[in-house]
Amino acid sequence: MEHTKDKIKWGILSTGHISNKFAEALKILPDAELYAVASRSREKAEIFARRHGVRHAYGSYQALADDPEVEVIYIGTPHAFHLENAVMCMRAGKAVLCEKALTINAHEAEEMIRVAREENVFLMEAMIPPHVPLVKKILQWVHNGRIGELRMIRAARCIRRDFSPEARQLKLELGGGSLLDVGVYPISFASMIFEKPPEGVSGLGYIGQYGSDEQGAALLKYPNGAIADLVFALRTETVNDAYLYGTKGFIHIDEIFAVPERATLFDQNKQIVEVLEEPIIGNALNYEAEEVMRCLREGLKESPSMPLERSLEVMRIMDRIREPWKLRYPNDER
Repeated sequence: MEHTKDKIKWGILSTGHISNKFAEALKILPDAELYAVASRSREKAEIFARRHGVRHAYGSYQALADDPEVEVIYIGTPHAFHLENAVMCMRAGKAVLCEKALTINAHEAEEMIRVAREENVFLMEAMIPPHVPLVKKILQWVHNGRIGELRMIRAARCIRRDFSPEARQLKLELGGGSLLDVGVYPISFASMIFEKPPEGVSGLGYIGQYGSDEQGAALLKYPNGAIADLVFALRTETVNDAYLYGTKGFIHIDEIFAVPERATLFDQNKQIVEVLEEPIIGNALNYEAEEVMRCLREGLKESPSMPLERSLEVMRIMDRIREPWKLRYPNDER
């Protein structure tokens, strides 16, 4: 059934940093209503609700899932809880937008997708790039053969921050570490561009003093011999741009490639052929919300721009990347 109401009612599950950013993103969308928020603490939910003008604040996640007025729920909890939270919401008949990485591992991703299809509800991983207007134009460059046959991708998503030992980003039991937190960006980007699974996966990573990975690199080899060269880090700053190299030229996507505002097309002689510039509107999370609402209005159960099979493939790739590092999350033992 297609959604025809003027506004779609959102719930936000958790009140952390990314949930605050998502609440801000919804405010600029005229067809979105931030209707309810939930935290494990009623007090935190009420503070969040006052800050963002949310009508209902719940002190449990289950109460949010059970609210009959809520149509779609954004999940902003740490990775380790995504499966549990998403299944609860979908069992209550809610559409779900789940923050990246979708889960901790491929087994959990398979289970989440199975429940979405069993309950016949919408599910999408919250990954910005596929929905950004400039990225869609870059994909057209590739599909239209502007750089010939695509042979190589290079992309980086690295930051350097002085995290406290208690920070979520470092805690292995929460899915902390560079691979799941930022590595998912270049890996998902490569999967989007190549549109097929790699046949070879290798990677190197550094496990820091808190047991989580602080930085890593991955090489993905595709059936036609094309390669993706990807780096990611939480304790090392780099230029976070991307290159797409083909047989007739290449594309440079300026920093930050995941939320780009400028891309340049070069010919095989490294001469500029065309430049695309398009500003990001809002904080970019609004593009994800727009896609979810478009799909709900059209009666879709997953997004053609961010299909569930891609999210699952990315989790499988990340499992293979970390296997040689002997990096294990507590969720892996379940």
